Amino acid sequence: MRRRFSTIYNTLMRDNSRAFLHGMGMSDEEIARPQVAVAHTGGEMSPCNMGLRGQAELVKTGLYGAGAYGHETPVVSVSDGLTMAHPGMRFSLISRELIADSVEATMRAHMWDGIIAIGGCDKNLPGLMMGILRVNAPGLFLHGGAALPGRVRGREVTVLDAFETIGRMIAGEADEEELRDYQKHSIPTEGSCAGQFTANTMGMAGEALGLTPIGLSMIPAAHVERHAALRKLGQTIMRVIAGDAPLPREIVTRAAIENACALVAATGGSTNAALHLPAIAHEAGIPFTMDDCAAVFQRTPLIASLSPGGKYLARDVHEIGGAGVILAELLKGGHVDGSALTVTGQTLEEAVAGLPDPDGKVVYPSAKPIAPTGGLVVLKGNLAPDGALIKVAGLPALEFRGRARVFDGETDCQKAIETRAYEEGDVIIVRGEGPRGSPGMKEMLGITALLYGQGMGAKVALITDGRFSGASRGMCIGYASPEAAVGGPISLVEDGDMISIDARPDVASLTLEVEEDVLEQRRAARPAPKAPRFGGLLEKYAATVQGAERGAVTHSGAVDTTDDVC
Repeated sequence: MRRRFSTIYNTLMRDNSRAFLHGMGMSDEEIARPQVAVAHTGGEMSPCNMGLRGQAELVKTGLYGAGAYGHETPVVSVSDGLTMAHPGMRFSLISRELIADSVEATMRAHMWDGIIAIGGCDKNLPGLMMGILRVNAPGLFLHGGAALPGRVRGREVTVLDAFETIGRMIAGEADEEELRDYQKHSIPTEGSCAGQFTANTMGMAGEALGLTPIGLSMIPAAHVERHAALRKLGQTIMRVIAGDAPLPREIVTRAAIENACALVAATGGSTNAALHLPAIAHEAGIPFTMDDCAAVFQRTPLIASLSPGGKYLARDVHEIGGAGVILAELLKGGHVDGSALTVTGQTLEEAVAGLPDPDGKVVYPSAKPIAPTGGLVVLKGNLAPDGALIKVAGLPALEFRGRARVFDGETDCQKAIETRAYEEGDVIIVRGEGPRGSPGMKEMLGITALLYGQGMGAKVALITDGRFSGASRGMCIGYASPEAAVGGPISLVEDGDMISIDARPDVASLTLEVEEDVLEQRRAARPAPKAPRFGGLLEKYAATVQGAERGAVTHSGAVDTTDDVC
């Protein structure tokens, strides 16, 4: 068996560790069992997280029944919802690294024999998967599930409606009473945001990667069906510990990463996936960039009509058979590799065998897709030589040309949008919000929701070296690389410059219509950037983070696990 835990008490000098184990109420028989960390990001910082401790208890019950012993191991989480549109958003992406680091610390320090990790909010999911791959001990991941939709004034709604109603208020199309209705009723249960935003995108990606058993990610957080599925995970992890199912780095191969990219494209998923999947690959020792994501997006059809680009929600995916239905249809069309392994020991093809055909509303047949290429496009050009990302699912037009309106940072831009100090046809530039420049790479849902609520989502464009929420929609281009803080071309844009955007997949261009000699003059006149002193976590992050095109990772990559490294 793949056992590590006995290392902590296998010599006379270490045997005192048993005192601490007995001090936790464990018997000798229980100490001899496989010891499994049940890592979760539970807590009272968001609806996404508030039910995860209860789910961890169900996992522990299943572990005990399967002959193991579970240890609850909470890790930090930052709520994207509560950090939106203020400086606290700097800590959202950083929390992904903290979560991965926390998993590494507890696994390597305590020598747990395995790990089952449960995450809810956006950065929890990739952070936990990154940690699992980093330590490469027997492990699996589970999305904590989505919230059910709310109902306001006779229609189903999500938190995106609450965000966009603020913009409608500014435009004079909604009143405070309507806004309060959305605020009170758009999230009626615990769980992650209900649409195909970042949490549900990465939850589905967990299944495509093979780290989550097929069928589990889209069970709503509030459904009791989840209880039996959580208890069954004890049997699954015991097969991995016994050596009868693969380790994380045997599962997450290049084929598995490409399968996850295909699922993101097919569902019109969050643009953040092009940041997280390269970071997950990095932990597995697989070079994978935004360009690699783009290649898969280009060859994968859009077959799921999911919010915000489409009509349906995570609950609807569950009701037609789960994310496995989408994977099975992609497999039928030759868009994923069915030989990739899953945590159960089955191949992906075996794991999705027998699932229902697409329903034709939530999920379309791959032979009759919504669009021939995926819902995300990586743009290249002199404004973003290393790439920028746009979600095209649901966009009414894929081309835009306009004059730049430049803002150094989110705050000034937000004030301009709130006061409508911009014009139809503008290309709004928000720079200085990249991984290093922010630092932390803020997301701009506050701005995009205001624009959309004001009816301007398709009448202006927004380009940033920061991020977008999975809920953002409109002509929104993010992750522009290189970022302004390292001298990327976005730092050279001036008010009034013409910018052209062509998001048609066969063109995929982002062009600053300024002659190269003029840009060189601007570059020469531009003072050398001075890194401010942040202190604490922001300073450490800014000193180590790499570019968005590489996943905004913060270390050199995977190493072989040895006795010294655990």
